[in-house]
Amino acid sequence: MSVENLPGDVHSALTSRRSIRRYLPTDVPQETLARILTGAGYAPSGHNSQPWKVYVLRGATKQRVTDGILKAVATEPEAAHQPEYDYYPTEWFDPYLTRRRRVGHSLYSLLGIERSDKAARDRQMAENFSFFGAPVGIFVTFDRRLATGTFMDIGMFLQSIFVGARGEGLDTCGQAVFTWYHKVIRDILPMQDEELLACGLSMGYADLAAPENQLFAEKLDLSEYCVFLD
Repeated sequence: MSVENLPGDVHSALTSRRSIRRYLPTDVPQETLARILTGAGYAPSGHNSQPWKVYVLRGATKQRVTDGILKAVATEPEAAHQPEYDYYPTEWFDPYLTRRRRVGHSLYSLLGIERSDKAARDRQMAENFSFFGAPVGIFVTFDRRLATGTFMDIGMFLQSIFVGARGEGLDTCGQAVFTWYHKVIRDILPMQDEELLACGLSMGYADLAAPENQLFAEKLDLSEYCVFLD
């Protein structure tokens, strides 16, 4: 690619990316989705293994996933649904515990939900499974027979989707919570036994009037995580 054809404002796409938790019903054109996912397919991967597989859900299929998970939440014990890998630590510790609490407190404050109001918190959690009203839901899987490094490849692929979406004027929300309900999802999608559900995400046009979308998570200053050495 020649210099004159390089994207002009990748930095803005990176820094404007945030987790959006309420979307407009506006449909996302197929060609836009294809362009985002084609671009994401250029993400780096070890030995060019390109381990990702993508399921894009709209319409009736997306609704089947929503209905299936909400039914499981309402009728089945929590212990019956667990992810196939540990995304979060068993015990949180600082500074990560403080950051987790800060963003959670900020979100629920914007929504007017008290910490003691478990019913309201559960209702907000359930919004995940409706893809926050987004017209597009996406699941990314990879072959479970691969090694731990594959998670880095999948992370770079997902970030490419998030940034590519911003380049198209779209927003996203990565949702590890879907991995708890991989069994429900597997019964609906044409997933093979060797596929491990890495992540789900919502994609669409942000409803900027929604209170939950007034959340701008605090990011570390460069000096807090980067050391320059000569």
